[in-house]
Amino acid sequence: MKEHVTPLITAEAINKRLKELAAQISEDLGDKTVTVICVLKGAVIFMVDLARLLPMPVEFDFMDISSYGSGTESSGNIKIDKDLENTIEGKHVLLVEDIIDSGRTLSHLIKHLRAQNPASLRLCTLLDKPERRVVNDVSVDYEGFVIPDKFVVGYGLDYDQRYRNLPYIGVLHFEE
Repeated sequence: MKEHVTPLITAEAINKRLKELAAQISEDLGDKTVTVICVLKGAVIFMVDLARLLPMPVEFDFMDISSYGSGTESSGNIKIDKDLENTIEGKHVLLVEDIIDSGRTLSHLIKHLRAQNPASLRLCTLLDKPERRVVNDVSVDYEGFVIPDKFVVGYGLDYDQRYRNLPYIGVLHFEE
């Protein structure tokens, strides 16, 4: 089976939106130290680029949570493969995710983080696919782009660990 990618969101559009998101976050949080939690691996590029634009002190932590495996559909089986290294109790937390699809993974993750008593917990996602949502208890504070129900890759997002290095976001197509 042959694959190809067609651009959906350009690198220029991503960079412009990153600046807007950073300005919103800065306005909301002021000069408070922010603990940025990156959901591995897809959100790494987004998180790094966003964090470099934030003017306040920033701490990083990482989580690895999976529900996809190697396919293009969520399995619905949510597993935390790597939890936080540091406590978030009493801290201002910005959870950075690459994409919200069904909402199952983030719903699970947000409950997990809230149980640790952060001072505040905000969610920033690069991409949102609202028409795929099956769990509606996820509130997005900062949203990069709303996209159609297509399988996307690039700018950190992958298909079977490939395409993460594309500087744009594209739709992955399969051909026989």
